[in-house]
Parts: sequence; structure tokens; C-alpha cells
Amino acid sequence: MNPGIPALRVVVMGVSGSGKSTVGAHLAAILGLDYLDGDDLHPRANVEKMASGQPLNDVDRAPWLEAVGKRLAEHPEGLVLGCSALKRAYRDLIRRYAPDVYFVHLVGSFDLLYERMKTRPGHFMPPELLNSQFATLEPLGDDEAGHVFDVSSPPEEIALNAARWLRQTSPE
Repeated sequence: MNPGIPALRVVVMGVSGSGKSTVGAHLAAILGLDYLDGDDLHPRANVEKMASGQPLNDVDRAPWLEAVGKRLAEHPEGLVLGCSALKRAYRDLIRRYAPDVYFVHLVGSFDLLYERMKTRPGHFMPPELLNSQFATLEPLGDDEAGHVFDVSSPPEEIALNAARWLRQTSPE
């Protein structure tokens, strides 16, 4: 754990293809925390549904979001976790378990993210579902502990900027 940042819990959020896993892993390394990809917490039925080209609905997402919140809460030393967290209600559900969570919101143009999704190997999420992700996305509210980062910068730079923001924002 990084001295001076007690129990830092961070969700790297955004639509599919925004770089949550890449930026999240870099950010975790900078902060001296573990990284967990929230996709690994999806029930098998969710993965199969998305792989078949069907977007998840709120009922599908609820157990997954609870698992995300619980996993954050289970790490007293802190954790960086990648999770789309597209709606305010989803982030509220995560906060029910981890009220001190910070959100690093990765944003980019549809065209850029679609191209990334088309070229990434072995991911269950087809690029055709990106439209549904953009339609579902609700930006962070002014009252949410979070910050927006543009994904046109290199992932390492985004992670450094996010770490800088977290160090300025989180209680010492």
C-alpha cells in the first residue's frame, strides 16, 4: 500500500474498449495496490449473453455490481477494480458496499473505441454492443467522487494523471 493513502478503493469505469483493464493495471502498480478486472466477477450467464450479442439489463447487472462492491469492501488495504459502472444507480449499488470508492472515468469517441474493440483479441464483448453501452452511460454527477480522463492519451499517462488526482483528492 502507498503510504499516506489509506484503503484507497478505485473503480476504473467506462464503456467497453475504453481501456479499463490496461489503465487500471497501470494505476494499481503506481499506487502499490492489487488490480482486479470486474469482468472476472460476471456470472457465466452474463458472459454468455454478451458474447451472443445481447446487452445486459439492470437485472442481469445487479448481482455482478454487488460482487464488485463486496470485493472492494473486502480489501482493507485498498484495490483498483475495472468495472463499466455505466449508470448512477450502478455506482450507488457499488457505494452501498464501498462508500469511500473513487471513480476514474475513461472517455473516448465512439469511433475510437469501436476500432479498439474490433482489434482486441479474445474478448467476449462484441463491438456491436458498444451502441448499447453509450446509450446506457450516465456521466459522473458533481456529487460523485470521480474524475474524467480522455483515452486519447497513452494508458501510462492516463494512469499517472489519475494517480496524481487521487493523491490530491483522497484523505491523507
